[in-house]
Amino acid sequence: MSALSTVQIKEANAHLAALHHRVAELEGTVREQAESLIRKDEQYQASIRDMVDAKDRDIAELQKRLTQSEEEMQRLKASIKDKDRDVERLRHQSRILAQICHSRPLLNALVSLMAEAEGIPCLPNVEQCNGLSSVPDYAHSEEDLEDSDIDRTLFGTTV
Repeated sequence: MSALSTVQIKEANAHLAALHHRVAELEGTVREQAESLIRKDEQYQASIRDMVDAKDRDIAELQKRLTQSEEEMQRLKASIKDKDRDVERLRHQSRILAQICHSRPLLNALVSLMAEAEGIPCLPNVEQCNGLSSVPDYAHSEEDLEDSDIDRTLFGTTV
């Protein structure tokens, strides 16, 4: 082999020094980029944590609102049941009142006949003729006799 000249050795050493310098520069660049990536990763992780925390807060708020809505729904259902019972009671009362109104002409006629009957004096012969003698007469107390005038005056107003 041939011996290398000093110039060739100096050129090779200069080339190796430049190559070594370039490798050092590239390693510095890689290190800077790695540090930059680490910082960005930390920033992204912090951002993700913030988003997760915000999402968790939103979920907690929505769950709270859902619970409140369900409670309100239960209150409204109970209110509806109460109102349905009231409506059913009022329907029943309405049917009774309708029947009363339908029967009112008969009741008016009956009240009229009763008022007329109160005005007829008691005649023992008439009672026996009408077959009323078999019906026992109920005993009047003094209080009943006193209230009979009141009953006559109030009787038409109570129906």
